[in-house]
Amino acid sequence: MEEQRPDPDLLLAKVRQEEERKREGQLKIFFGSAPGVGKTYAMLGAAQQKLAEGVDIVAGVVETHGRKETEALLAGLEVVPRHPVEYRGAVLSEFDIDAALKRKPEIVLMDELAHTNAPDSRHKKRWQDVYELLGAGISVYTTVNVQHLESLNDVVAQITGVTVRETIPDFLLDRADEIELVDLPPDDLLQRLKDGKVYVPELAERAKDFFFRKGNLLALRELALRRTAERVDEQMQSYREVKGVKEVWPAAERLLVCIGPNPRSIRLIRAAKRMAAGLRAEWIAAYVEAPHKVKPSESDLRSLAEHMRLAESLGAETVTLTGPKASDEILTYARYRNVTKIITGKPTHPRWKDTLFGSMLDELVRGSGDIEVYVISGDSGEPIKGLSVKPVSPKSRPTDWIFSFGVVGACTGLSFLMSPYFEIVDLAMVYLLGVVIAAGRTDRGPSLFAAVLSVAAFDFFFIPPYYTFAVSDVRYMVTFVVMFAIAFVISRLTHRVRDQANASRQREKRTAAMYSLSRKFVHERGIERLSAIAIKHISEVFASQVVILTPDERGRLIIPVTGPDTFALDEKEQSVAQWTFDHRQRAGLGTDTLAGSRALYVPLVAASKTVGVIGVLPNPPESFFDQEQIHALESFANQAAMAIERAFLSEEAQQALLRAEKESLRNTMLSSVSHDLRTPLAAITGAATTLLHQDATLDQHSKRELTQTISEEADHLNQIIRNVLDMTRLESKAITIKKEWQSLEEIVGVVLNRLSEKLKGRQISVALPEDLPLIPFDPLLIEQVLMNLFDNALKYTPPGTPVDVSASVREAEVTIELADRGPGLPAGSEEHIFEKFVRGSGPGGGIGLGLAICRAIITAHGGSIWAENRIDGGAAFRFTLPLGGELPLMEKESE
Repeated sequence: MEEQRPDPDLLLAKVRQEEERKREGQLKIFFGSAPGVGKTYAMLGAAQQKLAEGVDIVAGVVETHGRKETEALLAGLEVVPRHPVEYRGAVLSEFDIDAALKRKPEIVLMDELAHTNAPDSRHKKRWQDVYELLGAGISVYTTVNVQHLESLNDVVAQITGVTVRETIPDFLLDRADEIELVDLPPDDLLQRLKDGKVYVPELAERAKDFFFRKGNLLALRELALRRTAERVDEQMQSYREVKGVKEVWPAAERLLVCIGPNPRSIRLIRAAKRMAAGLRAEWIAAYVEAPHKVKPSESDLRSLAEHMRLAESLGAETVTLTGPKASDEILTYARYRNVTKIITGKPTHPRWKDTLFGSMLDELVRGSGDIEVYVISGDSGEPIKGLSVKPVSPKSRPTDWIFSFGVVGACTGLSFLMSPYFEIVDLAMVYLLGVVIAAGRTDRGPSLFAAVLSVAAFDFFFIPPYYTFAVSDVRYMVTFVVMFAIAFVISRLTHRVRDQANASRQREKRTAAMYSLSRKFVHERGIERLSAIAIKHISEVFASQVVILTPDERGRLIIPVTGPDTFALDEKEQSVAQWTFDHRQRAGLGTDTLAGSRALYVPLVAASKTVGVIGVLPNPPESFFDQEQIHALESFANQAAMAIERAFLSEEAQQALLRAEKESLRNTMLSSVSHDLRTPLAAITGAATTLLHQDATLDQHSKRELTQTISEEADHLNQIIRNVLDMTRLESKAITIKKEWQSLEEIVGVVLNRLSEKLKGRQISVALPEDLPLIPFDPLLIEQVLMNLFDNALKYTPPGTPVDVSASVREAEVTIELADRGPGLPAGSEEHIFEKFVRGSGPGGGIGLGLAICRAIITAHGGSIWAENRIDGGAAFRFTLPLGGELPLMEKESE
């Protein structure tokens, strides 16, 4: 076999798929051709083997049907208790998915994959339970027969005469990691049926006469073998692509199947799926919405949505086209998408309709060119409950009929005024104008009524003999027929133009809303604001209430913003939204998952992860969303997901920046602290060592100097540690400001007294006004501010230079100033020096936290602090304290 260099894109996609699969459980399907071939027995046999290997495996659902040899294989297997569900007076037992998820074994046995769950269960189908287990990382062994495959449903019905109601989508077989074919020859199966090993005797006799005929079993066996072979072939093709084996097929095929609300579309969809699988081709399911056609009923729209969902579940791309002529729209789209084959149904209407109105099939065939057209039988044989095959026009309002009658009356009055001056044919034009007006304002029924009534009024009032419907000249009959035909055509054309305008207006509205949404998203960053914008636009476009949920730190959904366009979520709705978020699938109204919900929930899936959920509650609540609306909603959801993801990434980047800054700050602090701690510690260690080893040789003066060094450096060390602790407490807001009415003169005196030793040799000038009022502040913290400012002046000014302290009252605040006669501040550093770990360039040393602590304390008091150079040399540090509040009663009395 010749191998080439593998396609990098395919290889990367394969790696990503394998990585995704590692997080999910493994799916093994025991695949059979009919009931009784031994699927459950084979599954239990494989389970016993895994149990013997020490694998944690439990039985979720196993249907033994009373077969003793099958029941024997359950020995030793833990069985998950069933969940009771009441339905129409009976109690049904269903698989308890929550219990299985809580137990979380390695493997769960799930018999009868196509089973339909009881109403009000979380999922409509058992295969959806299996899918949720796989998503939770739990592997599943399951069983299914070939007749339950959705794409083969109609083929099986044609072979056996029995329509199977419980089906599974074909992608489950494609998703399976392993398929084990459980095969049994028809004669052996019939013998098992006869021996009572498949059904009880009464049911066995009936089954033998209908489903279990040898010809049926042979055909089903062939289908099962073919489907298994297709699966093996798909695996081989995947291997060839990944390994770069040279491709032997010359070109790719693409199919397009034409569908609608008619139940015959189900057969077309399944046939297209089988053809696409055989050709390994992409396929598209297309519906053409023609404005000139009678509007489909609500049940037709529901059926169309079901058909679209069926096509999507089978792997199709769905699209809704709009245009006056269905054949032209299909051919145009087919050429645009490079479609090679078009599949449509056989016409079932009378031939005369094709003669009068044209045949879409004939137009497709004649205009297809190089595109092949396949025409498939339209007999479905599947009645669909609630389906209205014939479109029903919506009921007209009584006011429309009254309006049409009034328009004809007005035309009659105008014609009476014109009749003496104009010809009879001109009066007919007036009535045609009235028909145009009625058609532009009313539905088809009232407009047709206006056309008939116009002809009748024209005959009654203006054709002799007057005021009677009798006609004296037979030629007027031709006039009436032509007049009615023209009025009818004008009415239909007017309605077509109006419907096209409405459809264009609706698409334009959605496009404009999407553009507006994208434009506003660009200028916003916060999740709350982005959510509010998305809610506003989506609620306007879909005339619904909308809620957006985003995850918190624990992954639980919360509502970031509420308003008049949102709706409240009870516990049930919250659980539906959480399921949608966890499984990245639509759920709720109109879906097969948690369909009892009031709203439709769509996941917000971004490139990296799921960032939230959109919930849409239609108005009125009993209405539903068609497929085009769902696609439009998903487009809005994609836009919102990208915007919210950008907000999350922005927040994460900001947090990362803050963490980096904190780490840098921590490293700077450690570096500064370690350096400044080593200096006093070295001095203390040196002095103590000298005293310890040379105590006998030192005189009294030297001992005193060494002892003083230890004391001073210990004070220095204590100040460094105190500054670090104070800065930490201030930043963590662990310090509470306790304001008291204090005298500034007393605080200054306390500071000068404590620093008396350090201030020796310096001239200290204190200038405080005699009428300085009491000031509300925390005395201990303001004392620390003054201590730090004095300490800063002592470190960075030459010995013997003076220090001035002054205060002044301005409006509602007091300004305190501490000025020195040192070298001053470097130009441009007046603000920078108040930052943490910033130290001056003078001979003094420090950790660089003193001024940062001052700023934090003054800011907490509601004041401000700054520094500037003095004109005649030196630096001045000023801070303000507010004078707000009432003086204590005692102080007022003393005044």
